[in-house]
Amino acid sequence: MRVRVLVVEDDEEMALTVAAGLRRAHLAVDVAFDGTDGLERALGTDYDVIVLDRDLPGTHGDDVCAALVAAGCRGRILMLTAAATTDDLVDGLGLGADDYLPKPFDFRALVARIGALARRAHPAVPPVLRHGDLVVDTARRRASRGDRPLDLAPKEFGVLEVLLAAAGRAVSAEELLERVWDEAADPFTNAVKITVSRLRAKLGDPPVVETVARSGYRV
Repeated sequence: MRVRVLVVEDDEEMALTVAAGLRRAHLAVDVAFDGTDGLERALGTDYDVIVLDRDLPGTHGDDVCAALVAAGCRGRILMLTAAATTDDLVDGLGLGADDYLPKPFDFRALVARIGALARRAHPAVPPVLRHGDLVVDTARRRASRGDRPLDLAPKEFGVLEVLLAAAGRAVSAEELLERVWDEAADPFTNAVKITVSRLRAKLGDPPVVETVARSGYRV
């Protein structure tokens, strides 16, 4: 399943660098630069993981974390801090954070922890999704149909992954836009329609993705 992440970090350069790296890792990423904006976004959007700096202007990261937990937010919270003492770790987890990562951190560790938290946020999805002769390996980001490997762009792969994980349920264009793109996507764009069209062409015959009137798409 495509993972959607909110990065709340007041160091703009660092936030944008982290977001760019996570997008290269095939995650959908939004960014907030202060605690107040981060809290508003986290309460208004169904994020899988919220990467939350502790020392934030506006609303302190501790208060953001506590407010999200009190509101029953589904998203898993990964707190970041420049301090790395045991007391900081205990305090952060005591507020309801799911994990804690001191700065500076190895980017691979960040991606791994986000992945682990996302798996806890989502219902379990098999690492390999199948439909007839169509096989999608979500871990290796590979897809094939029969003996033919499919050369899918990241958004095409994301759409196919979401549709297969839906197990026959129709998925709306709005849901695809939310799961595969991020807030930078224009809600009135025809990006989903174009991506589905290209995906269908690459999948070939017999058709796999069908349009469900007034509902969206399904496999």
